[in-house]
Amino acid sequence: MLRRLITLTLLFVTLSGIAVVADFRGFLKQPINLGDDTLLFEVSPGVSLKQVANDLYNRGLLSRPGYWQILARFQGKAEEIKAGEYRLENPLTPGQLLDQLVTGKTAQYSLTLLEGWTFEQMLEALAQHPQIEHTLTKETDLMAMLGVPDMPPEGWFYPDTYHFPNGTTDVDLLKRSHAYMEKRLQDEWQARVQELPLKTPYEALTLASIVEKETAVANERPKIAAVFLSRLEKGMRLQTDPTVIYGLGDGFDGDITYRNLRHDTPYNTYLHKGLTPTPIAMPGGESLHAVLNPANIKALYFVAKGDGSHYFSKTYKEHREAVIRYQLHGEKKRYRSQAQR
Repeated sequence: MLRRLITLTLLFVTLSGIAVVADFRGFLKQPINLGDDTLLFEVSPGVSLKQVANDLYNRGLLSRPGYWQILARFQGKAEEIKAGEYRLENPLTPGQLLDQLVTGKTAQYSLTLLEGWTFEQMLEALAQHPQIEHTLTKETDLMAMLGVPDMPPEGWFYPDTYHFPNGTTDVDLLKRSHAYMEKRLQDEWQARVQELPLKTPYEALTLASIVEKETAVANERPKIAAVFLSRLEKGMRLQTDPTVIYGLGDGFDGDITYRNLRHDTPYNTYLHKGLTPTPIAMPGGESLHAVLNPANIKALYFVAKGDGSHYFSKTYKEHREAVIRYQLHGEKKRYRSQAQR
């Protein structure tokens, strides 16, 4: 009887073990039910494997949290799960879920910094993003944190689309943008054409910001840059509206006037020769390249044609005729030479 009992017990244990193994294998192959949409799951810093498994079970994502823990320990991944917010997508098995949490492939969010934005516009976009941790205050010396304490921040951040996990700080994102701008500027400066009337990369950054604000037509940027560089070389004023608008700040109502052009600020290039004291916006890569590789043209003037593009002129007489044609609709009496480029 004892032998028979032992045999039956061993048989029961064996069959039970086989059933458990089969159940375990089925668990590994069965896709997790995420519903029709993707699902966000957050792993908090410092939580244990057991707590993660229980959280997944409570969310209805794991039917056997114990099995999932066994899998993690068997594969040596029990201590490798990384904190963060994860975007889970179909199809996903328990093993693939474990791999995602171990590799730290967290959910990514994005923010696009646009060419031509001012520093203030960029800060506003950062402040409105719900997945960015807001740490900047009025007392924050951002440029000191970036290693350039005496540098004005305008223009020093590269416009691009940045991807980041939930909880990224505004400072961390700005560090990336600033580093990219520094690299792009240095690369363009090293590859510049010779004999430009620009002494430093910062002067190139400043002029590129003006070019950025002058035209949205990509193939015109080298021409616009060539005009401004020729004017700098000849000691002529740049006479460009965007610099005046920047200098007016909140005082600009959206319609530039002759009075605006005569309003004296350090940024009024109708009144002051040379470049503005700082950039006036974030220039994109095309504007940086255009300033350091300008078009081979002799034009000294340009005027908006009303369709987003410009007409370029070599002489003042030709420019005057273009202004009358494109901006004054042929009305010569309305022409005011002192208010034009």
